[in-house]
Amino acid sequence: MTAMTHDSGNDALIIAGKSYRSRLLVGTGKYKDMEETRLATEASGAQIVTVAIRRSNIGQNPNEPNLLEVIPPDKYTILPNTAGCYTVDDAVRTCRLARELLDGHKLVKLEVLGDEKTLFPDITATLQAAEKLVTDGFDVMVYTSDDPIIAKRLEDIGCVAVMPLAAPIGSGLGIQNKYNLLEIIEQAQVPILVDAGVGTASDAAVAMEMGCDGVLMNTAIAGAKQPVLMASAMKKAIEAGREAFLAGRIPKKRYASASSPIEGTFF
Repeated sequence: MTAMTHDSGNDALIIAGKSYRSRLLVGTGKYKDMEETRLATEASGAQIVTVAIRRSNIGQNPNEPNLLEVIPPDKYTILPNTAGCYTVDDAVRTCRLARELLDGHKLVKLEVLGDEKTLFPDITATLQAAEKLVTDGFDVMVYTSDDPIIAKRLEDIGCVAVMPLAAPIGSGLGIQNKYNLLEIIEQAQVPILVDAGVGTASDAAVAMEMGCDGVLMNTAIAGAKQPVLMASAMKKAIEAGREAFLAGRIPKKRYASASSPIEGTFF
């Protein structure tokens, strides 16, 4: 079980000193309209909602619809992210803008992308941006590759959560490298959340059964034929996966094992 991520009393997720019941984090992009965004977010049960500052209006454009009207900060923890940033300077500037728009809000999700085709993280730039933001007083949740060495380095820099991809952003391929993720989980002293690649409820459940502290998703819900229904499915999958992890699954065996004992029976 990953250390320092939950209360013993209620198994809450702890991020930057704050307790959350839900281990599902959701995005706000790709929905058909604001009302669908609101309904799907509510159905997900998520308490942390990520917002792409470069693509969403949270007050910087006074004459346009404000996302915070349907995702109010008094109901959700807003997690500004740097989606669409390809340089250290852009990412740092975007976080500072979010802090200004949200009255000193410190919790941010950092991602510095390497190219538009794969949307893989630029690891060198991510490390540099993380150092700058942590030094500047931000609580940084960071999107990264599934490299255990890099994950540990980001933790050592001071990131409050490390968020390795399970597969490319928006691909829906599910978890492609369980062994790297397990290594990241086992060595971590901060929450580890799968970020990117989830396609359906079973993917989310697998991530939680492995011991991930949470899952962040957007496309898997927003791109579904019925986003609100998929949001509900994801909520249940996260809860079931977490309970299965805590319960402790039986070991896998090559051969059958009778479910009814034969001791004490008569022949």
